[in-house]
Amino acid sequence: MRAALPPFRLNRRHGILWAGAVAATVVVAIGLGAADITFLNGLDATEWSIVSQWRAPRIVLGLVAGASLAVAGAGYQAVFRNPLADPYLLGAAAGAGLGATIAFVLAPDATPWAVPGFAFAGAILAVAIAAMVGQRRGSLGLILAGIAISAFISALQTFLLVTNSPRIAEVYSWLIGRLSTAGWVEPLTVMVYVVPAVGLLVAMRRRLDLFHLDDAELHSLGIDPDRTRLLVLGAATLATAAVVAAVGLIAFVGLIIPHASRRLVGGSYGRIVPISAAMGAVFLVAADTFARTAFAPAELPVGVVTALAGAPAFIYLLNKT
Repeated sequence: MRAALPPFRLNRRHGILWAGAVAATVVVAIGLGAADITFLNGLDATEWSIVSQWRAPRIVLGLVAGASLAVAGAGYQAVFRNPLADPYLLGAAAGAGLGATIAFVLAPDATPWAVPGFAFAGAILAVAIAAMVGQRRGSLGLILAGIAISAFISALQTFLLVTNSPRIAEVYSWLIGRLSTAGWVEPLTVMVYVVPAVGLLVAMRRRLDLFHLDDAELHSLGIDPDRTRLLVLGAATLATAAVVAAVGLIAFVGLIIPHASRRLVGGSYGRIVPISAAMGAVFLVAADTFARTAFAPAELPVGVVTALAGAPAFIYLLNKT
């Protein structure tokens, strides 16, 4: 028996509104910086170099990272039937942190790709272990496995840092999250992983609505809940791991944005997922623009800005949910 999916129609007004918000955010982000750029009289050679080689790649990375974390968060919240779930729930953050720490400690002179490579591998491995341990015990089993794995990994990371204290500053700088790029390599590399992962989540957005049913009801509709759950979590984890490997740990985007989208467009993931993508992209690029301009020439890590904005919102949601 095939599942009868709930009807879904995305409000065109919301789509136009958020497309305009993304475009406006990009224009403002390009124009603001150590060298303010206006588009009234065109760009000279220096301004074009700044835009094409520095600001545009950074903005694209922010758009991709923000949209990916938000959509991944929506996937996690649907699977766990909990609007306070986030993409780091099963240990992706802890695994990425340990992987990056290993790269900083054991391979300090290795290629610049060592840190993101180790972080990506660590995130994927941590979530895979949590899934193997907890998948037969349902959603609660996955959550408890993620907590246990995260605690164990964090202990290993702390041990490495304590025994290699000269590397603490480098590890800490990576952990708090930055959208720094050296051209187009980082955003294009991230997109190799993010585009298929987020594309799958967008394609499955209507099916996410069915997770409000229990597993027995899903079976009666012809849906294998374990297989579907792991497919959604796998895609969300792949997107999260790719983003974390490129920019470090950026808090609250995957937690707050889907919930905010739910407040705007209702409870259907057919609406929540695309609006979350747009809202996450706008939020992270706006936060990064503030981070690099508010105290110029000094630059705040964007993870600090998202935490300052997200923590009060999280406390509010915690009291309301």
